[in-house]
Amino acid sequence: MNTDDANVSVLDKVLLLDRVKDGLNAVLAWIDLHLLTIDVGIQLGLIVAALVPAAFFGPRLAAAVQRRLSARLSPGLGQRAAQAFSILAIPIALYITLTVIRLALGSAGRPTPWVGGAISLMNAWIVVRLITLVIQSDFWSRVAFYLAWPIAALDAFGALGPVVEQMHRLALPLGSNQAGQPVSISLFDVVRTLFFFVILLWGSSLVSRVVQQRIERVEELSPSLRALLIKLLNVVLPIVALLIAFHIVGFNLATLAVFSGAMGLGIGLGLQRIVANFIAGFTLLADKSIKPSDVIEIDGKFGWVTSMQARYVALRTRDGMELLVPNERFMTEGVINWSRSDEVVRLHAPFGVSYRTKDLRQVQALAREAASAAARVVAHPAPVCNLTGFAESSVTFDLRFWIRDPANGISNVRSEVLMGLWERLHAHGIEIPYPQRDLHLKSWPAGPTKEVS
Repeated sequence: MNTDDANVSVLDKVLLLDRVKDGLNAVLAWIDLHLLTIDVGIQLGLIVAALVPAAFFGPRLAAAVQRRLSARLSPGLGQRAAQAFSILAIPIALYITLTVIRLALGSAGRPTPWVGGAISLMNAWIVVRLITLVIQSDFWSRVAFYLAWPIAALDAFGALGPVVEQMHRLALPLGSNQAGQPVSISLFDVVRTLFFFVILLWGSSLVSRVVQQRIERVEELSPSLRALLIKLLNVVLPIVALLIAFHIVGFNLATLAVFSGAMGLGIGLGLQRIVANFIAGFTLLADKSIKPSDVIEIDGKFGWVTSMQARYVALRTRDGMELLVPNERFMTEGVINWSRSDEVVRLHAPFGVSYRTKDLRQVQALAREAASAAARVVAHPAPVCNLTGFAESSVTFDLRFWIRDPANGISNVRSEVLMGLWERLHAHGIEIPYPQRDLHLKSWPAGPTKEVS
């Protein structure tokens, strides 16, 4: 046996050269049969030629859209759509030209797979760009990109049908219906449901924003009732969108009864805090204990309620911070609502004067005068200054006054009152004491001292 022949045989066995050669020959044969044909050349030539009329009619189409639609549409979504169509005028003209070419080739009895693939890819590109230009949302742009392009590519290469069939085969059995027939849900049903749900959810968000703007303009509704209606709207519309999506795909919700026990267990164990906050939010709005624009004190921090969401209440402090307090906390721990029933609240400003002060009634009058001089202090009820006791270093008073706008701050108005009190006391020579200690040294007893040896 020859050594070279033995070496070739070993390489052939290791590298599978025969199979590689057969595969390359098959690929070349497929290219020769399907690509290097007159029909493919005609289609590719027409696709390239379609660029000429698209480039010619595209700018004219853009000018017509700008001239006829932009001036008539209101600012917002309509004008953005018109602007998007004008930007995509050349791709749209190319899409129309390719569609006409496909119809012409089809009427002549010529195959059109390559033209159809180009139309599918162009259609996907136009849809993605429209969503990007009109909606102006990174999330929906990514969703459109990752959905439209794969579908268009599968359709262009003729693989969309087999993929859909395979998705139909991947089904999860759910039991049987009342007639005893097996019921299952396929991957294709899930994808269709998600597709329609995403579209309906986007539409419901637009409807929700429009209705919320209308509700906020109705002055006859109280702030708590407006917040309750908006919260119900935000909960009901997504559920309705999901039910409509199930109805569109023809899915029977009764088949999900087998999962009701597992869902109940999951809600009871893993989602109990979320459900508790959700229910507490509706309870707070229903009993009107807290409403938007109320002034709340929690853990020594003041803030006014800016919004009441499904899970939390947003409080904006005087420092510009946003506190997100879970709804459940208002139900279990309780907070101070400074403006629940009446916006007029009373503040305290304790102070003390020296024991050398003779006329304490004058001190009370000066304190009341300082409080009344503050701009935000109301005249009725009038400020009151009470003597509260005789402390170790001072005679103590408590100045009490009322304000009508706690949302504008508590510390600032108290500071203004104390500043005015300081000026009046010093103008009348009244001393405000501070803690001090007197040290008295007693003299040593008279007598001889003993020397220590």
